[in-house]
Order: sequence, then C-alpha cells, then structure tokens
Amino acid sequence: MGRLFLVNLDGKGYSCKHCQAHLALSEDIVSKSFHCRHGKAYLFSKVVNVTIGLKEDRMMMTGMHTVSDIFCVGCGSNVGWKYVAAYDKGQKYKEGKFILERFKVSGPDGSHYWASHESHVGGSDAEDA
Repeated sequence: MGRLFLVNLDGKGYSCKHCQAHLALSEDIVSKSFHCRHGKAYLFSKVVNVTIGLKEDRMMMTGMHTVSDIFCVGCGSNVGWKYVAAYDKGQKYKEGKFILERFKVSGPDGSHYWASHESHVGGSDAEDA
C-alpha cells in the first residue's frame, strides 16, 4: 500500500463522519433537495478524497441512471455516488456530479445528520418538487 495523500480544503465544507477527511466545499453544492435511503442527500459539482467504484445501472425515483458508488480514501466508507449517465433528458444535468449522503458526512460546523425514522427505504435520488 502506498502513502496516503489527502486534499485539504479551505472554507466551509463537508467531511467523512468516520475519519474527518475533507470531501467537498459548501460552495460546490448544486442542490440540497435530494433524498436517499437514509434521508437527505446533497448534489455537488465536485468532491475530493474519494475513489470511484464500478459503474452500475440503478432504477431511482427519477428514472434509470448509471452510477458509481464513491468511497472515502481515508477510511473506505461509502459516502455517496457519482452520476455517470442519466437516460431521461430532463435528468442529464446530474451527469458527472456527485451525491453525498448527509447521514454519512459531517457538516461545515462538524454536525452530523441523523436519519429519521420516516426515511423511505425505496430507491434514492428523488428531488423535492
């Protein structure tokens, strides 16, 4: 195994709740109105300190997407996913962007998001209308 190099971000951002590796800046949030299996999720234009898993097709609430799970390079925890392809024309804006699940990351002030009991268990990525 090689030496681990982490990118440290300047500014308000989100980090892995397990190892505190920086993941994204607040200014790179595209949308806060996404939901996942554990509750809220945020769409980011860019993230750091992640590895990208294998591509797979997933049926989500907004249709079929090709996605890759993303993992923290510090501890290996799954922190969200990357949108590789969207099959619906109205969902193309997600391509190349990243979801960080709030349940899996610490906020800019170090706070944690706790999944509510009302969180649905079905597919993920529904946006609030």
